[in-house]
Amino acid sequence: MVAQFKIKILLSFCALALTACHADNSPSGSIQEASASGSIQEASASSSKSEAIASNLQKYKIAQVAQFNEPWAIVSLKDGRLLITERKGKLQLFDPRTKQKVEVKGIPQVAYGGQGGLGEVALHPDFANNQWVYLSYAEQGQGGYGAVVIRGKLDLNQTAPQLTQIERIWTQVPKFSGQGHYAHRIVFGPYGKLWIGSGERQQFTPAQDMQSNAGKIIRLNDDGSIPADNPFMNQGKIAQQIWSLGHRNPLGMAFDPQGQFWVIEMGPKGGDELNKIIKAKNYGYPVVSNGDHYDGKPIPDHATRPEFEAPALDWTPVISPSDLLFYTGNVFPQWKNKAITTGLSSKALVIVDTTQNPVKEVQRVDMKERIRGAIQASDGTLWIIQDGTQAKLLKMTAP
Repeated sequence: MVAQFKIKILLSFCALALTACHADNSPSGSIQEASASGSIQEASASSSKSEAIASNLQKYKIAQVAQFNEPWAIVSLKDGRLLITERKGKLQLFDPRTKQKVEVKGIPQVAYGGQGGLGEVALHPDFANNQWVYLSYAEQGQGGYGAVVIRGKLDLNQTAPQLTQIERIWTQVPKFSGQGHYAHRIVFGPYGKLWIGSGERQQFTPAQDMQSNAGKIIRLNDDGSIPADNPFMNQGKIAQQIWSLGHRNPLGMAFDPQGQFWVIEMGPKGGDELNKIIKAKNYGYPVVSNGDHYDGKPIPDHATRPEFEAPALDWTPVISPSDLLFYTGNVFPQWKNKAITTGLSSKALVIVDTTQNPVKEVQRVDMKERIRGAIQASDGTLWIIQDGTQAKLLKMTAP
């Protein structure tokens, strides 16, 4: 490793007034405090911070709304109801007004275990007219386990909601024996293309193998067909799906207000990455990383191999990112047009300004529990889901 480079990175992080440089990977407790019950939180600047710094902190309050069993992803329907996936294979339709929770029928069987199970849920951009809902999950098959993406029509006209006309859109290949690093986040881009984050399945080498779609960012049409302008069209059927490569475990994907695509991914031991995604670029894993292997073996830093695309921002200690969004509402003006990533080990919302050069973390919200995901509601408030078997659905609003 290049020790001097890493020291420089760590010192720059410690210089940020609103971020933490911790051995325990937890966010700073000086930014905000929680009530004794944990169901309501109010943001308040530490008395030790200057008034100028405190004025830049976004204030908020949080209320507990419901509880779910290992929720993984959340999306909002136009009428305000929420679709929430639970890893054991349930898709829940939840009405925040009545607190009624109804299981959607017709969900395929998933391979639950390790990091596997039912994952992402996303709506087609023209969902109001075509009712297409997209789901990702882990399946078991020849060779082991892998992620898949399907779509189906969400029928809300029956007594019990159900998914019908299911079609397979994408399959992660090959399958591996382990049950980690599926990633399988999905998002629709500004031009209606379907983007999939495919983890390297804790196998390292697939991230650089163009005959595998693991460790890659995938770009497809909404029906699973391959866009003609993908960058690797002359390298075989699998490579044709690929937009960028050299990724480890991309767990958050979002487009900023200017249409630029960003991906946040877990590093190994250190080096969580926020990447600005560029067509055909190689982001280096496992050849380079700003972290090391868990067994202590060093990995060369990005600075040693300039042919690989370096992250716009990385974290050591890690934040364990789990989701990503760009906030565009007016309820939290200090966060407008900034990236919000949710954190597992950091138990935080991490706010990042991607318009600065270099990109900077500007606020960290201590959530006290592991956070699996978040979305912006139509009114500009935030829905947040915790991680785990008794995970809370939280609503973040203005104070």
